[in-house]
Amino acid sequence: MTLDQRPRQMRLEAMLEGESPAVRGQEQSRTFRRRSANVNIQKLALQMLDESIASPLETRNAATSSFSRTPVHGVLRYTSYAPKAIDVSTILGPTPRKTPQKQDNISFQTSLLQHQPQNNSGTQYLEDMTEDLTTTNVGLLIEEGLGCKGLFQDFMQIMKSFPSGNQSFSLLQGYEKTCREQVTMLKKTFRGATRDSVSQQKYALLHLLNEERNTWQLVMSLFKDQVEAEQKDEMGEDMAVDQETPLRRSDKEVAESLFEKHSDVRQCQCVVDWLESCAQESVDNYTENVHFFSDRAVAWENTLSKLKSKESGLFGSERPMVDEMDPDAPIRQNKLLDDLDKDDERRLLQTLFLCLRGGRVDLAQDMCRSHGQSWRAATLEGWRLHHDPNFSSLSEDGSLSTIEGNPYRDIWKSVCWNMAKEPKYDIHEKAMYGVLSGNLRAMLPACKSWSDHLWAHLRAGIDVWVEQEIRLHQTIPRTLENLPPEYWDQLTDKESIFQKIESYEDVRQESQEWYHVIQKHIILGNIDKVLEVMAQWIHTDRAKLHTHLIRFMAHLVLFFRGTRQGFRDDYVNVILEAYVDDLIQENNKSLVPHYIATLPPQLQILMYYRIRRRQQCMELAREAGLDVQSIIKTVVENIRSHHIIDFSQNLEANIDTNITEDDKKKIESIDWLVFDPNQRSEALKQANAIMRAFVAVKKLTAAKEIFDKLPPDSIDVVFKVQLMQTGATDLSEEDENSIREFICHRAYLDAMDSFNDWFNTYHHTQPTKPTLSHGATFTEKVAHEHRIKQYEAEMERWRHNLISQTKTTKGKMYNVLLFADGGWMVDQKEEEEPDESRQQQMKLLRQLVLPGLCFLLHKTLHTSQQYAECLQLADVIASEQHLLYKVFRKDELQQLLKMLRDSALAVLDQNRDTLGYELD
Repeated sequence: MTLDQRPRQMRLEAMLEGESPAVRGQEQSRTFRRRSANVNIQKLALQMLDESIASPLETRNAATSSFSRTPVHGVLRYTSYAPKAIDVSTILGPTPRKTPQKQDNISFQTSLLQHQPQNNSGTQYLEDMTEDLTTTNVGLLIEEGLGCKGLFQDFMQIMKSFPSGNQSFSLLQGYEKTCREQVTMLKKTFRGATRDSVSQQKYALLHLLNEERNTWQLVMSLFKDQVEAEQKDEMGEDMAVDQETPLRRSDKEVAESLFEKHSDVRQCQCVVDWLESCAQESVDNYTENVHFFSDRAVAWENTLSKLKSKESGLFGSERPMVDEMDPDAPIRQNKLLDDLDKDDERRLLQTLFLCLRGGRVDLAQDMCRSHGQSWRAATLEGWRLHHDPNFSSLSEDGSLSTIEGNPYRDIWKSVCWNMAKEPKYDIHEKAMYGVLSGNLRAMLPACKSWSDHLWAHLRAGIDVWVEQEIRLHQTIPRTLENLPPEYWDQLTDKESIFQKIESYEDVRQESQEWYHVIQKHIILGNIDKVLEVMAQWIHTDRAKLHTHLIRFMAHLVLFFRGTRQGFRDDYVNVILEAYVDDLIQENNKSLVPHYIATLPPQLQILMYYRIRRRQQCMELAREAGLDVQSIIKTVVENIRSHHIIDFSQNLEANIDTNITEDDKKKIESIDWLVFDPNQRSEALKQANAIMRAFVAVKKLTAAKEIFDKLPPDSIDVVFKVQLMQTGATDLSEEDENSIREFICHRAYLDAMDSFNDWFNTYHHTQPTKPTLSHGATFTEKVAHEHRIKQYEAEMERWRHNLISQTKTTKGKMYNVLLFADGGWMVDQKEEEEPDESRQQQMKLLRQLVLPGLCFLLHKTLHTSQQYAECLQLADVIASEQHLLYKVFRKDELQQLLKMLRDSALAVLDQNRDTLGYELD
């Protein structure tokens, strides 16, 4: 489930450097050319900026990425569907983020759960930072892990600050605020650092924390809707008595009623609001420099200048340029605009769509007016629902109230749909009107990311819901304009929407990212599925899970438990155990008791046992005055009693290579011996004994786990302890043989790992040759030829990789077969009192392992068509120096000779004799 890091790093770098539209390079607009000398300095600055920022396509991709900031007001903006406070105009369109003076679209002001955090935005957080991030302390921050380790302590403090269930919303706000501040700090740190000092792993960490912040915002939004819906249900009977349905309802009032009654529609709008808030930072960064497109409120200024110059006779144009300046002139006359204006128009439309993607229809309209396109700003008003408050009541002074919305919205929407069918319009222009008219097909070409596609589908689905309700309760005395069947066929079910998004090739892989999977099931309201998926990741992909992802998962399941959501305690315990293990590994012992207390009593004992047995168990024993050496002696005897295997039996019969619970106990028993350095030599001996048993029954995975239990410096520790105890580094014969056996195990495990890599390269990565169906057309034949060329190039790369892997595997296998100083699993030093059982086991282990390793080496070389080297293997086995032939049984030698015969026959096709030598 890992992704290529380079595109993600490019998107993150674009976000950190500040996204802005690309500025025209060589040629500037007419007004720019008339500027004074002071403006020439500005032009130079613009040219330098043009070299430093990305292209429009790159900035668009970055703008629609998942990196966003917290909404302007610190909490997610909710659509107005509360009684007598509903503004469906902000529901159906991209909900406008008003300026600070216009707060009327924020609902739930009187909610019992309303809580304004002390720090409302990431921008304010940056302004509050007083420390100057110089090059020196930027390097220190990056060197020290970017300060993210403090998140573990911060999250525990937030849990302690809001322990009760009625403080759940404050708890979520605390989590979100902490992540937001950390993301803001990381972005500022990266901006002050050199490119080489920030690795892909650090960019990935920023991406991870940014997605965590977004997910906390989503949970907070949906949880707030759920709580307020429950509060309304408790008051529902009294409200039903007091309220009466008016005789005539406007479109807006019909939609308000829909959002009031149907939680699915309301929650979909919460998700849309969340997606738009996540895109808000991209909107701000991208639109900061939009004034570079044109420097005054004149539409198509370069075309206008040339028309005026043409009228004055200064010059003429051979191109069929428009001679009228109304908005429909290019289409009506089928003529062109000036190239600079055409480029500006394309960029402006791209920016307008991005504004709508961030829910900023007000900003899009302001931008249209500031660029001389007031007519386009007016077209962005047609989506608003009609409402005439004068039908129900007059104002207190008897004057008429302002009429809202568009009474002919159905006609406007029909025109938008017809426009989307015309190929001559820009994709962002069609997408822009598709957003406001619920046209999914028009929106999708402009969508790049998983979030974009989800936003487009949900917006279209909400529009269909509202349109159905309005037409069902129509009160307008005229026939409404018919919408195409495609409109009504658009998906409204969330489950179907996610299935459809996952079928898109360009976002299929992104949809499987950790946080997107979690967000999907949270949106679907399937909390048990969220728990199941996260627990499954713990079981199957534990090594791939970042420690901060596990921290998020642990606190998410604790929130679900505290709010009585989800009923799978077994999944919850798996996730919490994983987080406690991470805290133990990260040496965050002060945090461990708090999270262990969230587990059932029987698991609490087990987790305390885990944390104590390696470090604290021996320390507590010493503090209590116990004989630690006696304890360790008892443990060693217990270990020995659990890894006894009868090597005299036929070990190849009925071998079960799966790791059993008893095997896990043997593996974990080594933990008792690695804490005290004085016991490291004993740890080597016991690990060797257990590995002999596992290798004998071909449980190589278990043997590898035992090997990994011993710290990498174990051999050095044995020498250091010997030096401290005796003043010399000369080890006893027993210790030297133990170290040699440990190295033998390492060589064999490395050889088998390398063979597995070769096997996977040969069998699972080989390209498949494309086939051509009978009776193929000319186009299919041309495409087939292209696929054949690609296949040949891939085959060449595969052969190169196979040769390289074969060479590596051959070398590691020969390291075992030709092990120095007597051979593999042969002691070099003679002990005064040798362990006869151990020596017998090592002798039998040579007979079990070495013939099979020879067969695997021959298979590797023969399959890779290195037949001459297959025949050289016979010389190695027959050599009196290594005496490998003595470990073969008679039937094994016969099998080897048959394999060598096959190689001898195959080598003839390579112009060599049967012994592998080249023929003259």
